[in-house]
This record gives sequence, structure tokens and C-alpha cells, in this order.
Amino acid sequence: MTNKLPVTVLVATKNEEANIGRCLAALSPARRVIVIDSHSVDSTVQISIEGGAEVVQFEYCGGYPKKLQWALDNLKIETPWVLLVDADEVVPEDLWNEIHQNISNSNAHVAYMITKGFHFLGRRFRFGGFSHSAVLLFRLGLAKFEEILNEASDSFDMEIHHRIIVNGSIGKLKTPLIHEDFKGLTTYIDRHNRYSSWEARVRNNFIKTGRWGKDTIKPRLFGDEQERRRFLKALAIRIPFEPQLWFLYHYLLRLGFLEGKPGLIASQIRASYIAQVRAKLYELRQQLR
Repeated sequence: MTNKLPVTVLVATKNEEANIGRCLAALSPARRVIVIDSHSVDSTVQISIEGGAEVVQFEYCGGYPKKLQWALDNLKIETPWVLLVDADEVVPEDLWNEIHQNISNSNAHVAYMITKGFHFLGRRFRFGGFSHSAVLLFRLGLAKFEEILNEASDSFDMEIHHRIIVNGSIGKLKTPLIHEDFKGLTTYIDRHNRYSSWEARVRNNFIKTGRWGKDTIKPRLFGDEQERRRFLKALAIRIPFEPQLWFLYHYLLRLGFLEGKPGLIASQIRASYIAQVRAKLYELRQQLR
């Protein structure tokens, strides 16, 4: 691939010095790379600039838009395609080749789902069902983030669990991203503890209103992958013993035990995360009585 692809990569960061250098080193095929930073206090910005990226600081004022949608709305992006990459992800060469083939096709879809290939405790997981897909590549102007939770207590300045509403057809690329966080297990667990507080409020809003938010993906059992996940989530929150069922799903049904001790730990953390969500949801509903 000799010419730069007509793709702008958006990378959201906050204190990502452990990951960002590795991420940026794999983004050279893109015409433009923009790091949207939330005033990191480590060397994230310096590493990003040295890695050839533009750096934009994001000031969060609450509500919507959050970081990545703000970038789509406010930055002057001149390429027809946008790729979203997290700081702890690497785009392998085979994925760039696949992106090139698809966006060069006159019959290209409007957007593409890409799998976030799960790496954990130094191991690339082939089993366990922890890898998941999200819309990460799309035509500029034809996709937007859904608005899940818009309240004063929502302290996250960026979108969680990329879910994007697309105006057009969605394809899927075969080559996964390499998703591997080098910040360590304590940071991983702390982050998911904060996520569980957010998800408890999201679930509470759904229980009260029957809606996930103002502008969201429609739940459809026979829809695309995003729509199926949303449909199944609506079922899961009503099922007793949901944490235990998630453990059985990952560790036994999806053969997570074949990953050895890391597979057991990952399955336990997943079950613990859901248990935290449900406990915080219970607490929240008790407070609101």
C-alpha cells in the first residue's frame, strides 16, 4: 500500500502513555490521525505528537455530544471515511489491506463492523466469546453515536461501548483489531467498576421508560449484530442469576476454559461486573422509592 488511504483515524485518550505509542505506530496507512485528549497529565500528548498525530483537547460540558461525536461534529475532517480506534488497540496490516479493498469498491457499504480481538493477561484469546464487534469504520456524515444516558450524574466524557446509528448498509470486516491494554489488571478492574455504575443507570432508565435513550439502536432479534445485542440485553436484565449465566456462557459454552487460568479469571471478572451492575441497580431503585 503505497498511497495514504482516504481515512481519518480518531483516537480518544486520557492518560494513555502505556498504550498510545504502540497504537499510533500502526496507523501510518491513514491519511490523517487525530488524538482527542482529555487533558492527560502523563506523557500521552508528547508521545502522540512524536508519533505524527494531531492532538486536540476536549472540554466536556456534560450531556451530549461526548468526545467522539463532538469530534465528528466540530473537527474539519476532509476524508470520506472515519476509523475509530482506542488507544489500547492496534490495527494490523491485514486489516488495513481489507479496509483498502472495501472502501475502494464502488459497492462499498456505508459502514463496517470490526471485531475487537480480546487479549488478556498477555494472551490472545481464541475462546471464551470475549471478542466483540462494533461499527468502527464509516462514511463521514452517515453515522452518529447513539444517545444512551443524558443526565447530570453521567460523568463519562466519552462514549462507552461504541454503538453507532448508521444511515445505510453495514458490512463486516474479517480481520480483528488487536485489543490489549498494558495498564495492568488493577486499572482494568477499576475502569469496569466505573462502567458498572454507568450501566446500572442505563438499565434503570430502560426499566422506567422502556427506552435505552433519546436516539438509540433498535433492538431486533433478526437485525444486524448491534441490533441483536441490544435485543438480547433487554432480555438479560430480566433473567435471574444473570452473573452466573454469563460465567457459564464464557467459561463453558464458549470454551473459555481452554484459555487456562486467564480464561477462568476473565470469566470471573465478567460475572463480577454483571453482579456489580445488578447490585448498583438495586441500590439505585431503593433510593428512588
